[in-house]
Amino acid sequence: MRKGFTLVEIMIVVAIIALLAAIAIPNLLRSRMTANESAAQATLRTISVAIETYASANGGTYPTAETDLTGVTPPYLNKAYDGVTESGYKYAYTLAATGYTVTARPTSCTMTGTKSFTVSTGGVLSTDATCTPPTS
Repeated sequence: MRKGFTLVEIMIVVAIIALLAAIAIPNLLRSRMTANESAAQATLRTISVAIETYASANGGTYPTAETDLTGVTPPYLNKAYDGVTESGYKYAYTLAATGYTVTARPTSCTMTGTKSFTVSTGGVLSTDATCTPPTS
């Protein structure tokens, strides 16, 4: 008498594993995208607080370059984010002495996030449900 599994039994096990994977993988991707979106919002809030703190310390004048935030001791911002991709989002600044806008756009609308985020003067965070990945 031979011991072991038949081809049919092995195929049934493989089919069950494939079914479980088909159920689990989309949920994992959705969870990852949600985490990336939350990280992007938190990063924008951090950048906004740094810019607003700079403005408070400089008579209401906002920084005109990211180095105004990162190049001082102690720095207002510990890391440069302009043009950097982190957690699937690319950040871009528009800085002027009278205000600012910082955007976070997903690098892939199907894998890293479905929303773009913007924080502007005064720390106003807004969401754009239309996914527009960065051009470069």
